[in-house]
This record gives sequence, structure tokens and C-alpha cells, in this order.
Amino acid sequence: MDKERLEKQIAFILEADQEKNITRQTHLTRHGRNENDAEHAWHMAVMAWLLKEYSNSEIDIARTMMMCLIHDIVEIDAGDTYAYDEEGLKTQKAREEAAKERIFALLPDDQRDELTALFDEFEAFETPESCFAHAMDNFQPFLLNDSNGGGDWREHQVSISKVLGRQTKSAKGSRELADYVLEKLEDHVKRGNIIEDREKSE
Repeated sequence: MDKERLEKQIAFILEADQEKNITRQTHLTRHGRNENDAEHAWHMAVMAWLLKEYSNSEIDIARTMMMCLIHDIVEIDAGDTYAYDEEGLKTQKAREEAAKERIFALLPDDQRDELTALFDEFEAFETPESCFAHAMDNFQPFLLNDSNGGGDWREHQVSISKVLGRQTKSAKGSRELADYVLEKLEDHVKRGNIIEDREKSE
């Protein structure tokens, strides 16, 4: 056994545990408490496996699930940036890049490089795996919010143009799931859970 290697792996494992302390804006189903980042990532990974048949392309599901599991680990340092927080989004990239360098550096070099490459692949949003992982990143909070009657959208007074700007990107990973979401969103607009701010055509 390479004890030094094991100690580095354990250091990363224990650091990753801190992801459970990062609270998100989204609430659990049945109007529960706010979820944390680790719960979000776990839920995404389960969803990716269950819903892989809806991916636009064939995907390496193990790689996709691992992307889901690590994509928010940088928020241990950077904090959660709410999807519709315009000010927070301006500095998100820089905060997360610094966090990536520190957290993955805890690992042995080969695993540091492998997880860094996987994180960067997710962020680049170009491969079939990263596109489907992004679809899950959008679909998971959507499902929770939909199940809770749109409460988080109402609380933050979110407009349909902002929701669509985020959700339509999901079509790069799954057109079928994106269509499902768009249909549901129109219902939430009608119910007043999401603000209608689109211009009406003549």
C-alpha cells in the first residue's frame, strides 16, 4: 500500500464531505427544507442513470454520473450561486476556478488531473456526456420546484424569460426532456407561479 497516496485520497474524501454544508435555494419535495449540494448531486446521478434513454446521443453513463457527482464540489469554497442571481453569476467562474485548483490538488496527481479534466469537460458543455449532465442539472431542481407548486419561483419572483434562458439549454442533452419542461413551465405561467414577461405577438 502507498500510504501517502491513501492519505491524500482520504483528505479529499473528507473535504468532499463539506459539500453537505452548502445549502441551495431549492426545497425538497413535499415542501421540505432546502436541499444541499451533495443531495442535489446524488439526485442528479440517480436521474442520469434512470433517464439515459432520453439522451440525444449515446453516452458513457458512468462518466456522466461522475460529472453529476463532482460538478458542484467547487461550491465548498465558492458557495452556491442561485441560477437567477445576476450579480453572483458575474463572479461565479473566477470563484469556482480558484476552488477547483485548491480542492482537486488534495488528490494524488493522476486523480487530480482526471477529476479536473472531468470538471472542465462538464463546464465546456460540448460532449454528449456533459450536455446530458447539464440537462440533469437543470431538470433536477425543476422537478423539485414543480412538485412543490412552483414555490421557489414565486418566492424569488422569477420571470419566464429567465427560466427559459436556462432550461432551453437542456435541449443540447435531451430534446425530449426539454420539451416536457417547456410544457410544464407554460402551466406555471398560467397559474401565476412564474412572471410572464414575453412580448405578445400581434
